Formats: sequence, C-alpha cells, structure tokens
Amino acid sequence: MTHFKSPVSFKLLSLCLLSFITLTSCNKEKEPAVTSVAAQTYLDEVVGLVKANSINRKTIDWTVFKAKVDAQARGAQTIADTYPAIQLGLTLLGDNHSMYYATTGTTFYGNRTVSCTDLNPITGTIYKGIGYVKVTAFNGGGSDATKFAQSIQDAIKAADSDSIIGWIVDLRDNLGGNMWPMIAGVGPLLGEGVCGYFLDPDGNASAWSYQKGSALLNQAELTKVESAYTVRKATAKVAVLTNQATASSGEAVAIAFKGRPNTRSFGKATCGLSTANVTNKLSDGALLNLT
Repeated sequence: MTHFKSPVSFKLLSLCLLSFITLTSCNKEKEPAVTSVAAQTYLDEVVGLVKANSINRKTIDWTVFKAKVDAQARGAQTIADTYPAIQLGLTLLGDNHSMYYATTGTTFYGNRTVSCTDLNPITGTIYKGIGYVKVTAFNGGGSDATKFAQSIQDAIKAADSDSIIGWIVDLRDNLGGNMWPMIAGVGPLLGEGVCGYFLDPDGNASAWSYQKGSALLNQAELTKVESAYTVRKATAKVAVLTNQATASSGEAVAIAFKGRPNTRSFGKATCGLSTANVTNKLSDGALLNLT
C-alpha cells in the first residue's frame, strides 16, 4: 500500500531541508582570496626597496611590516589593486615624507602625522637699509635649477647697497623640492663653507656647502650659478622667516643659516620634514620617492 504524506508534513520537511542547507553553507569556511603572482611580485619589489633604503630601516620590524602589507593586498590581481597596500606601507614607514607616483598619474603619501599648511603670511613694509629676498619652493633641475638659483642671486644683487644694515630671507610657505638651487641662490648671504649635513641611520655624514656660486654635496657640484655675486657686507645681520608651511628643502635652507653668525629665525616652527628623498624607478615605470 502506498502512503502519501499530508501537505503540512511535506512543507515542514522542505523547511527543515532548507534550514539544513543554509546552516551548512554558513558553517563552510569562505575560500581565502588569492593574490596574483604579478601583484605579489610588484609588492615584494616595493617592500624590498623600502627595507633596504628607508631612513627608519633599523627600527622597523620587517616581518610584521610585510605581513600587514601583504594582508592589505590580499586578493589583488593587478598592480593598481596593490595601491592601498603600498599606501599602508608608506604609513607604516612613519617618516611622513615618502611618496608614490603611479604611472596613471596618481600620487599618494602615507597617512601623515604632520600638516604642512599655514595661514597666509603676514606682510609689511620693508624699511630702508633692509634687504629682502624670497625663496620659494622649486622642483626642477638642470638649466631650470641654474636659472632659479641665479634669480635669487640677482635679487640679492639688486637689493644690495652700502647702506644695507641687514637682510630678511623669507622661507615662509616654501614646501620644498630641490634644495640645491636654493642653497646656491642664497649663497652670497649664507657665506662660503659647510652649512649642513645629511646623517644616515648608520651615522655617516654627507656635507652640504656653498663655494663660489656652487651648491655642493661632499664636494660634488649639484647646482652652480652662471654669475656669482658677493655681498658688500658679508657679516650683516640676517633674519630668517619661517612658518608651518616651511618644509623639506625649505627647512634645509633654514638649517643652513643656523650656523651663520649674526643670524636669527623668526616666525613659527617649521613642518618637520627636514629629510632627504631619493627617487627609485619601479619595474612598471612608477616612482617611489623614498626618505
């Protein structure tokens, strides 16, 4: 004899079966996302560069660093997919200065703990007998760097006279760029000789200096003006103006003046990025500007 279940029993059985399937699906572990070989290889290239060259390379736990960066990139299939992981890496470096220039034109830093911004600087009348020179940010090189340095020296020459009793060097809102044409430009006021140093994590020093129209790093000439000027009063007082938007190479110029006699700085504390960046070209043509 054939027995048929009642409609109520059949419906109850269907609900139970559906609940079982749902419960089984929920308990099944989700398959981990797999990063492609191309994406992981690129990320390894970036991490390898920062591990070998970062200013903070001696204080970072690189096993933990790489694990966090790899975790952020999990599932990445293309180089563009690794950008969030690279940005995390820049944040973990903790130097506030390194940056990445993608081939797409995208540029990003890590999350910074400093802000290089300020209100519009206060301006006023420059009294007779006071020479004034503004040093702005500059990012060029080659002949453009020479022209930039020469323009600063020409401004100093134009303002100089026998009646000059002091100078103002205005570094406010100078966010940086290429420091060497800046040093070569202010050279007549700075004076000749060593004016600063880079120190690497091992304590090795590289000297900056100004000599006869040239800005040098360890005696290697990096920028030279075409017509060097010598001020009439080499020991005249100099006031250096800074604000929170004085950063990077702008700060290097401020540092260069610190050892000069008869010199004081006025204004606000600078941004805090007085570190050197070196540009590294990656395999896809992107640039990693690494502190």
